[in-house]
Amino acid sequence: MAEEISYADFDRVDIRVGTIIEASPFPEARKPAFKLVIDFGPDIGMKRSSAQITVHYTPESLIGRQVLGVVNFPPRQIGPFRSEVLTLGFADEKGAIVLAAVEQPVPNGRKMM
Repeated sequence: MAEEISYADFDRVDIRVGTIIEASPFPEARKPAFKLVIDFGPDIGMKRSSAQITVHYTPESLIGRQVLGVVNFPPRQIGPFRSEVLTLGFADEKGAIVLAAVEQPVPNGRKMM
């Protein structure tokens, strides 16, 4: 378990729900990954993310899927791609990432409470 933090610390991490509208292979990445464009609603807009989720997903299976992302980390340059959002997931028993998601549809851009 990580070091204990306060609720104020947690509240600084802006986790939002968004819908993947584009997904494509990212052959320039060092580890297998996809380039995603995620719609986080009218207030945040479209954001790009590089996600190492190629074991359990195909680009086609990702379109329309709602995912969780941290929208207030600084962007990271990953090769020729600027990743603006950290798409959240969990490692399975073999270390492959399974996306974190909502159980029921919610409006894009809603903040995790």
